[in-house]
Amino acid sequence: MFKLIKYLKPYMKQVVLGPAFKLFEAILELTIPLLMAKLIDNGVKANNPSYVYMMGGIMVAIAITGAGSAYICQYYASIASQGFGTSMRNLLFKKIQSYSFNELDKFGTPSLINRITSDVNQLQLAVAMLIRLVVRVPFLCIGGLIMAMTINLKLSVILFITMPFFALFIYFIMSRTIPLYKTVQRKLDTLSVIIRENLSGVRVIRAFAGLDKERERFTKGNREYADMSIRVGRISALLNPATTVIVNLGVAAILWFGGIQVYHGAMTQGEIIAYINYINMILSALILLANLVVTFTKAAASANRVNEILEIQPSVEDRPDRDVNVRVVGNGLSGIPLIEYRNVSFTYDGSSEYALKNISFQIKEGQTIGIIGSTGSGKSTLVNLISRFYDTTDGQILINGTDIRDLKQKDLRDRIGHVPQKSVLFSGTIEENIRWGNEFAPEPDIYWATEIAQALDFIKQKPEGFKTVVTQGGANLSGGQKQRLAIARAIVKRPEILILDDSTSALDYATDAALRKQIKDKLKGLTIIMVTQRVAAIRDADLIVVLDDGEIVGIGGNEELLETCPVYQEIYYSQRKSEVAQK
Repeated sequence: MFKLIKYLKPYMKQVVLGPAFKLFEAILELTIPLLMAKLIDNGVKANNPSYVYMMGGIMVAIAITGAGSAYICQYYASIASQGFGTSMRNLLFKKIQSYSFNELDKFGTPSLINRITSDVNQLQLAVAMLIRLVVRVPFLCIGGLIMAMTINLKLSVILFITMPFFALFIYFIMSRTIPLYKTVQRKLDTLSVIIRENLSGVRVIRAFAGLDKERERFTKGNREYADMSIRVGRISALLNPATTVIVNLGVAAILWFGGIQVYHGAMTQGEIIAYINYINMILSALILLANLVVTFTKAAASANRVNEILEIQPSVEDRPDRDVNVRVVGNGLSGIPLIEYRNVSFTYDGSSEYALKNISFQIKEGQTIGIIGSTGSGKSTLVNLISRFYDTTDGQILINGTDIRDLKQKDLRDRIGHVPQKSVLFSGTIEENIRWGNEFAPEPDIYWATEIAQALDFIKQKPEGFKTVVTQGGANLSGGQKQRLAIARAIVKRPEILILDDSTSALDYATDAALRKQIKDKLKGLTIIMVTQRVAAIRDADLIVVLDDGEIVGIGGNEELLETCPVYQEIYYSQRKSEVAQK
């Protein structure tokens, strides 16, 4: 948790002045019991109304001043805690954006969301409590103890007996709740996964009549989270009753022994009342300390989860010692391929098996490359490496002879139009989604891109055209419409390399054929890499790469592969039979 204190530096004014005002309030609070004792002994007991009014007025003035001081502290605490929370969320969001797919896969989306929201909120609360109470509570304890000792040293023995019990009980609670709070947060992550999967997959769940099963799954996860929260809550709930018992026992002992001293004239009535007030002040502060322990215990668990995000370095980073600017096209370098896979192997984190093994082939400028293979053969992994969503485990990928790891990620991805398997759209209008590819694209370019992507017709049919609102995740569009908009978004970018990762799977054959014709006619000279399971989509490609179990088992043109590659033959003839059967 202390590692995060450095992020409070912009709010040092509030962090220093807030506790100072709270300390001033505590000093004023310590004077009240003494003034009360004087009022009783010199005013009420002596039947002196003027003295009572004078001391009462002073006490009212002190109370008002203390309230104003507390208000200023609260104001500073709000500024510092909210500012700290805002800074932490910005920092975490920026850090998460720098992660490669490896780190995103490791943590999972629900866990990252919880860390940037729930955990940061818990840290915000801890900062507010730090400013408001961390200085005040020990000062009241120590100051109250000193004041009580000045009134009667013998009675203070009761305090020295009571306080160790308090400390031991706080240690008992802390040692058992810190590990449990970490478990509670993990259970919350699991519950978030279930909720997210149910909300995003509600159509599939209903289609397979899985509502009862998912309800049971949610109930189980919710119960586990509730049981763990109740378990830690039971332990934390022991704080208030146990500390109250200790407080009351201490007060009872003081009344007993203090009453004896008052009877023998060793103490006045005002002193015994002041002493009890100081005892209540000390033990109440200790109760507040016990509650602070719970707050900071939760914050410690949250801080560990936040630090985990901040401390992990992305596995894909720009090399600080290299600043290479490679032109992707038009470089005039003869004999050098545009893209070259050189003995590339890749394995996902936590997996012992290679997803790709010893991949080597070349792509020339302006070629159309088809990548085909069975499900799980490594097709998407192969193209994800070009954009450096992951870095190769072994081997190199080169652009114009330069290792892509020597290029800045932004420069590399600015040149690539990547359409992933799952088309992701954002809340906003159709036009705003297309402009993700190029926010400054003129209107003719948007029409040009949507026409190539076969999206213009369905956009025109909508009453608001390009201003049609896309709901979250594109839920108001069909799968084929989302894919076409995603393709248009990549085309309007005017990339130098276009990667279509099985991005026409939701299109019918006629629309798919029209799309490929438009790309061929209007994007001449563009290097295109098409990942697909349809032979018809890549039959006319300049080069076809056939993958099976992460290895290249065939490479060449359509006719050549039909003669030499059994895997391609199997895919080709199985699809031919399907087409004939449909006719």
